[in-house]
Amino acid sequence: MTFVVPFDGSELAEAALVRAVEYGTALEENVAAVTVVPERKRYARDKGWIDEDEPYDVETVVESLREQVLALAPDATYDYERIREFPPEAQLAEHVERLARTHDPSVVFLGSENVGRIVTPLTSVGVHVAADEEYDVFVVRRAAPPRVKGIDPHDDFYWSDDATED
Repeated sequence: MTFVVPFDGSELAEAALVRAVEYGTALEENVAAVTVVPERKRYARDKGWIDEDEPYDVETVVESLREQVLALAPDATYDYERIREFPPEAQLAEHVERLARTHDPSVVFLGSENVGRIVTPLTSVGVHVAADEEYDVFVVRRAAPPRVKGIDPHDDFYWSDDATED
């Protein structure tokens, strides 16, 4: 079994990855980060992968995301899937779920401000991924974690002093 993190390079995806590593270390679980990369400029701009006037080279973006994952989680596996279209969020989530399931996840760590709220936005991939009942879901809503006994946060990742308060 593996802790899987859908990873788009955002601050909350980074926090979810670090959290998965912390729990994975404590529980002796492997960690895998997965990314689905639509080959459309609009999506890349929306995600902040490229600037407005920058050309979109998928391989450069994938390599940048891979480096980001390895900087935060050197022992993690990184996997990605390129898709030609820019599908609606539910279909994009299906790609993420399928890729996550290839790693036999016991828990999926989602970095999302939106998952689990009473009013759920329709534009959240995380909402759809969290709906899958084949695995547990750990939702990361804040970059700095609450303190958990027995798990030392990666101090080099967390920039906030209040992350280590009891």
